[in-house]
Amino acid sequence: QASQEELKAAYRRLCMLYHPDKHRDPELKTQAERLFNLVHQAYEVLSDPQTRAIYDIYGRRGLEMEGWEVVERKRTAAEIREEFERLQREREERRLQQRTNPKGTISVGIDATDLFDRYDEEYEDVPGSSFPQIEINKMHISQSIEAPLTSTDTAILSGNLSTQNGNGGGSINLALRRVTSAKGWGELEFGAGDLHGPLFGLKIFRNLTPRCFITTNCALQFSSRGVRPGLTTVLARNLDKNTMGYLQWRWGIQSAMNTSIVRDTKTSHFTVAMQLGIPHSFMMVSYQHKFQDEDQTRVKGSLKAGFFGTIVEYGAERKISRHSVLGATVSIGVPQGVSLKIKLNRASQTYFFPVHLTDQLLPSAVFYATVGPLVIYFAMHRLVIKPYLRAQKERELEKQRESTASDILQKKQEAEAAVRLMQESVRRIIEAEEARMGLIVVNAWYGKFVNDNSRKNEKVKVIDVTVPLQCLVKDSKLILTEASKAGLPGFYDPCVGEEKSLKVLYQFRGVLHQVMSADNEALRIPKQ
Repeated sequence: QASQEELKAAYRRLCMLYHPDKHRDPELKTQAERLFNLVHQAYEVLSDPQTRAIYDIYGRRGLEMEGWEVVERKRTAAEIREEFERLQREREERRLQQRTNPKGTISVGIDATDLFDRYDEEYEDVPGSSFPQIEINKMHISQSIEAPLTSTDTAILSGNLSTQNGNGGGSINLALRRVTSAKGWGELEFGAGDLHGPLFGLKIFRNLTPRCFITTNCALQFSSRGVRPGLTTVLARNLDKNTMGYLQWRWGIQSAMNTSIVRDTKTSHFTVAMQLGIPHSFMMVSYQHKFQDEDQTRVKGSLKAGFFGTIVEYGAERKISRHSVLGATVSIGVPQGVSLKIKLNRASQTYFFPVHLTDQLLPSAVFYATVGPLVIYFAMHRLVIKPYLRAQKERELEKQRESTASDILQKKQEAEAAVRLMQESVRRIIEAEEARMGLIVVNAWYGKFVNDNSRKNEKVKVIDVTVPLQCLVKDSKLILTEASKAGLPGFYDPCVGEEKSLKVLYQFRGVLHQVMSADNEALRIPKQ
């Protein structure tokens, strides 16, 4: 928000500080020339309204974007933003052919009912009967990839394989999707498998209004019994900013009518649904609470009741790494029994392990299904996940330090040169501040501080920034904006990728004060 007058004043002040003619020492003169040129480049960008708007919105990478030379001058910031997005889209389209969007699911069903539903008398004469039998009774694998053909056309190839109790099959599908306009798209689907005959489908999506859309899916399934048509239509509407309402009608195989309301906010997700259909009719209510922590922890519960019985589910999920989310859900139903469902999402891949524990409602099964995963997770988190993430973070920091080592070394040399060039100006500033009992920076440090006893083995990494901070004092005031302080004259980053702070010990009106400020936090001294 700096005005042109403020920019000019700052430019003049830095020019006076770094002007080569003000320094006689040959080494200082060379360093002053380099810093003077940097200041001049910055002023050239910020004094031009167009380049300043580009830099304010997108930083240095915006100035490096090809294509600005054809942009008409005297545009507003909003018009420049649109132009930048257009140039980005063109660059993305050039890379379109190299992209796929692989998605996959692996599901492994485990039958562990022998752990809880055993009858000792049936196993007395069976060798090895003292050990419960845990077996895999079903598996499902599906995978899909997308191949962009043009900016509006996409081909999607997908396949799946399933097996249960020794019997199984698979299918393969090809879909062609075309975005017809900003309001909708259409998709043709062709499929074949060994369990079912050929499949032909058509799916259409359309925005009816800014708050309402409709999706229709028609399918023809060919088999030895003849042709089985199917039709599914979903009408959805935004009821408010966070709430969606859905109406679904399905005709053909398992005909049904379904209505649901979904409310999704920053801290919660709530769903209520009702279905009337053949063979299943049910009502369902679910709630999920989202904790605002860095692990994105969520706890959820649901109740589902219908002609098939009643099912209560509860569980939690948590982010265990940058791309992985682990979740566990306990399902208790009549007559379904007790099951534990474990799910791991890794980027676009999903691994699902439903474990059936018992056909009856046994308190012991519910207890172990609830407590067991918690104990295993916390043990794994402490012994495996946390050390792994710590080591991974250290590797990334080391890699970042190596990649920026030459740049940081250059910044360090520039900062040290700037400090030497500031000495005379700082001496005059201190004399003026002492005369008026104003603001004098006694000591200032910038970098990584360790105050927590749990982190006492970590190394403190700070630099002395007393001189550059005093140089920024004007009329007994020091004002820093909300930006990383590593970019200030005379500063550099002493610990790349780590959390940094600024600690200042200063004297004002003859009284000593101390203040601590986070790296991106605004700072005003003296305090109001």
